[in-house]
Amino acid sequence: MARKFACLIAIAVMLLAVCAIASESDKEAAALSAAYGWLKQVDEGNYAGSWQEAAEYFRNTVAKVKWVDGLKAARMPLGKLVSRTVKNTTYATSLPGAPDGKYVVIQFSTSFDNKKQAIETVTPMLDKDGVWRVSGYYIK
Repeated sequence: MARKFACLIAIAVMLLAVCAIASESDKEAAALSAAYGWLKQVDEGNYAGSWQEAAEYFRNTVAKVKWVDGLKAARMPLGKLVSRTVKNTTYATSLPGAPDGKYVVIQFSTSFDNKKQAIETVTPMLDKDGVWRVSGYYIK
């Protein structure tokens, strides 16, 4: 009887782990979709639109004019996008300097006309309304 009970517990734990992995994958897929949509605006030079489509936390932290000016200075010298591929994704509920929440840190291997190798880090977060929106962007 004890052996059957232990087997049932082991099966339940494995099922919970599978569900958690599937749930994390769903979150990463939704965040990745949000990141690609947001990056499209940035790639097209619609920097004001990227600010408007960003997470509430982002908009409350970075003034629109500062964002637009900073992004122009960072992105325009790079030239047009040549390619972008996902390098890795990491789900997190806590990030340095940000409030606790649901985040996916996405790193892309990116190439531009004037910079052949770059790493873009895009961090979507689950906003208060349940929609994934970008809360951070960095190019290295």
